[in-house]
Amino acid sequence: MSNSAESVCNEVILRAGERKRITLGRVLRNEYFLNTVSLIAFFGFWHWAAASQVLGSSSALATPFQVVDKLHELFTETLAGLTMWGHILASLKRVLIGFLLAALLGVPMGLLMALNPYVNAVVKPIVDIFKPMPPLAWISVAILWFGIQETPKIFIIVIGSFVPALLNAYNSVLLIEPELYDVVRVMGGSRWDEVRQVCIPASLPAISAGLQIAMSSAWGCVLAAELVSSRSGLGYIIIQGMKVSDPAMVLGGMVVIAAIAWILSQAMDWLDRKLCPWRRDIKGL
Repeated sequence: MSNSAESVCNEVILRAGERKRITLGRVLRNEYFLNTVSLIAFFGFWHWAAASQVLGSSSALATPFQVVDKLHELFTETLAGLTMWGHILASLKRVLIGFLLAALLGVPMGLLMALNPYVNAVVKPIVDIFKPMPPLAWISVAILWFGIQETPKIFIIVIGSFVPALLNAYNSVLLIEPELYDVVRVMGGSRWDEVRQVCIPASLPAISAGLQIAMSSAWGCVLAAELVSSRSGLGYIIIQGMKVSDPAMVLGGMVVIAAIAWILSQAMDWLDRKLCPWRRDIKGL
């Protein structure tokens, strides 16, 4: 066994490397083993439910193999003039534009609400009115305002992503310990010093978490957004699958959305680690 000590912010972290004997108990408790068993059980149950027609009809649920076959077809053939790659790019473009607009509007507004009581008094009642409204409720209004082109689709995604971005930025400032501001004041710092040296660094982790939620909300709004007379996108594929009663197409679109959302979530985790290098994951608590 080898021991090493590393000092981080006046803390001492002891690391011990030890070669442990492989036993059945350790294998059964291993995280990767449990992950594998969970996935096998999930896909096994999915296949059994589809093959056994527990929903009452062979067209109600597709097996995982049928979904894979349908995805291969969608990636190699065209639907409404686009392959799956074209539909992915169309949805990705809408999601990223809507998400970025929501973040650029929501994060500064949330910070201003938390830092300025007058801004909070003016804006918060309006946010509280619109916060419970689902993005789907805005479809008719979006069509009336913007027509049936790209603008209403992006508008719906902005609506769905704006509230998580704003609320997490707002709450991130409220959760900062007041003593941190006192330290800056004692050292002669100004209000801007408090914001720059305390507020922004301390709120970054919560803002990052809020942006991840906003990104998930953006993907959740894709289907609603692409209900607006769309001829492209993953939501369009799902809707077409519903129209022709093709569960493999519906589930294939859902699988692709989940995969892309996971990839973007991992990318945002990486960005979070770069922006907040002081954060550490503590396991076993």
